[in-house]
Amino acid sequence: MREKNDKDTRETIATLLVSGFPTEAFPRADSHAMILDIVARLHALPDDLAQKLTVAGFTPEPVDIDGLSQSCETCMYYLVHQRFCELPELLLPVEPEWSCRLWRI
Repeated sequence: MREKNDKDTRETIATLLVSGFPTEAFPRADSHAMILDIVARLHALPDDLAQKLTVAGFTPEPVDIDGLSQSCETCMYYLVHQRFCELPELLLPVEPEWSCRLWRI
């Protein structure tokens, strides 16, 4: 059942992202303080997918920072075979080419 739900959620996210849905993709969370701030904001949200995407700063394509491509598939929280982000504050089905500002090596 989760696979169908994940597929539906992934399609909803894709539709939002390619439609120009505004997210807080920048600044990237490149300091511990910024990470803590974003995580706290995510914890304070109701269970709302659009708000989660906004605060996490999702983009439909990788973000290049100083020559380093930041995509879900290169993030330490990405589960390759499930196409899923296991960051506890997100726990979302994702596509490998997407990105969020909580990306980590």
